[in-house]
Amino acid sequence: MLNGYAEVILRGVGLTLQLALASMALAVALGLLGAALRLSPVRALAWLGELYSTVVRGIPDLVLILLIFYGGQDLLNRAAPLLGHDDYIDLDPLASGIFTLGVIFGAYLTETFRGAFLAIPAGQAEAGLAYGMRPRQVFFRVLVPQMVRLAIPGFTNNWLVLTKATALVSVVGLQDMMFSAKQAADATRQPFTFYLAVAALYLAITSVSLLLLKWLERHYSAGVREVKL
Repeated sequence: MLNGYAEVILRGVGLTLQLALASMALAVALGLLGAALRLSPVRALAWLGELYSTVVRGIPDLVLILLIFYGGQDLLNRAAPLLGHDDYIDLDPLASGIFTLGVIFGAYLTETFRGAFLAIPAGQAEAGLAYGMRPRQVFFRVLVPQMVRLAIPGFTNNWLVLTKATALVSVVGLQDMMFSAKQAADATRQPFTFYLAVAALYLAITSVSLLLLKWLERHYSAGVREVKL
């Protein structure tokens, strides 16, 4: 059915998953840092977190991917001779894609995590301190578990969007499943066949992701009762 290109596209699936998982790991780290900055009582830090979130969310993903890959490569090669390095530097498409998507979705997760922390009643932290827990213990044992439960819906949406956004990285030469499908479509002149196959693979990945994240949401919601008005 795929004219011998099935194995190539399936190898691209592995690269797509690697890109998505690594990018999300970086995005979570940047999102937590950004949320901490935005919630900081220090005005300069709060402003820095807001600047990161606002600027990155306001630029199209594709523009940032091209800017970092090609613009970053140009800057590196301009700066390299000043440091005594004369060889041409080629940026790795996978590393560039992970960095770019991590930065982009870190900005979105900044707002997700910030909103989740703000939704936790202040009395929760005060009760932990009154009980004799140290601030670090209150943060990791009281606030973070509740933040995770509240952030899962927003995190789920960002993960689904990020998974689909990995297709954009194919424009810089990353041989993910979208890149492989385009190569196969151009060679066989059967674009509908290969793009439909890739669409089905993305749908399968996002469907499995939804099942896993729904299980995670139930796990963190154990013992929590919803109040119906």
